[in-house]
Amino acid sequence: MTRGQEWSERVLSEIKKAIIGHQTIIERLLIGLLTGGHILIEGMPGLAKTLLIKTIAKAVGLKFERIQFTPDLLPSDVVGTMIFQPKEGRFFPHLGPIFANLVLADEINRAPAKVQSALLEAMQEKQVTIGGTSHRLPDPFLVMATQNPIEQEGTYPLPEAQSDRFLFKLIIGYPSEEEEMKMLRLWGRLTEEPEISPVSSPEEIREIRKEIDQVFVSPMAEHYILALVRATREAVKNSSEGIQRLSYGASPRASLALFQASRALAWIRGSDFLSPQFIQELYIDSLRHRVGLSYESEAEGKTVESILEEILKTVSIPTEYGEERG
Repeated sequence: MTRGQEWSERVLSEIKKAIIGHQTIIERLLIGLLTGGHILIEGMPGLAKTLLIKTIAKAVGLKFERIQFTPDLLPSDVVGTMIFQPKEGRFFPHLGPIFANLVLADEINRAPAKVQSALLEAMQEKQVTIGGTSHRLPDPFLVMATQNPIEQEGTYPLPEAQSDRFLFKLIIGYPSEEEEMKMLRLWGRLTEEPEISPVSSPEEIREIRKEIDQVFVSPMAEHYILALVRATREAVKNSSEGIQRLSYGASPRASLALFQASRALAWIRGSDFLSPQFIQELYIDSLRHRVGLSYESEAEGKTVESILEEILKTVSIPTEYGEERG
C-alpha cells in the first residue's frame, strides 16, 4: 500500500503551496473525497475554508463551485431549474452549481429547511431531478458545508437526521502565530498568487477506491468499530451513578462511516490492514455530530467530545485484534 503514501504526499505537497497548516483538516477532506463522504466544518469566518477546498479541487483536477447560503435562497438556486427557450419553443434544464466535483456550501444553516433538504438529497442520492428527468452528479462528488459557531440569529440549524448524513464534523481553529506569519508572506502580495497544478485526476480517484476496498479488515476490527458506536447508545441509559450522559446515541450510519473512513486513512498512511489506531483517530470526528449531550452532562460542563473520549478510554480493544489477518 505504498501507493497510498505516494499519492497523499504528492497531493499534500501541491496543496501546501497555497495552504499553511490545517494538516488534519486536509487529510480528512481527502478521506471524504476518496470515500464519497461529505464534511461539515464549524469555524469562525476568515479561516481559509473557501481557499482550502478550492486548492484541493485544483490539486486533484476537479471542478469547484461555491454556494453562499442565505435566507432567501431557493432550492432551484442550488440544483437548477427548467428554462424556456423561445427559439426552440420548449423548456431546457439549467443545471445549478451543485453540478461540480467539490461544492462549498457556505453557512448552510443560513438557508431554510427546503434548501437544506434539496442539497442533502443530492448528497445522498448523487443525482438531481429537474423537470421530471434525473441528472447524475459528477463522480467524485464532495460537499463541504460550513457553519458559523457564533452568529446564530436568523439561522436554521441542521436537524439531527440531516447532520447524520455527513461523514465528519470538523472544528477548525485559528492558526498559530508562526502559521499566520507564513500566511502573510505567502498571500500578502497584490500581484502574485501561488500556482496550483493538478497532480491527480477523477479517474485516479475512482481507481484508488478499488485499492481502499483491498485494505484488510479483521473480524475483531469490525467488532471494535461496533463496540465504540454501540457504546454511545449505552450512554443514553442511566449509569450506575444514575446519570444519563447522552440524550441519544449514534445510528448504524455512524458504524459505516467509521469503517469506510478508517479504511481510507489506513490506505493514505500506507498500511494494508486496518489497525485500532486509525479507528481511534477518526472516532470523534465521525461521531461528534451524531450524538446529543444530555442535560445532566451539560450541567456538569461536559462536552460531546469529552464524553466520546471517555468511551474511547473505557471500550477495550479486542485482545484477538488482527490475529485472523491473512
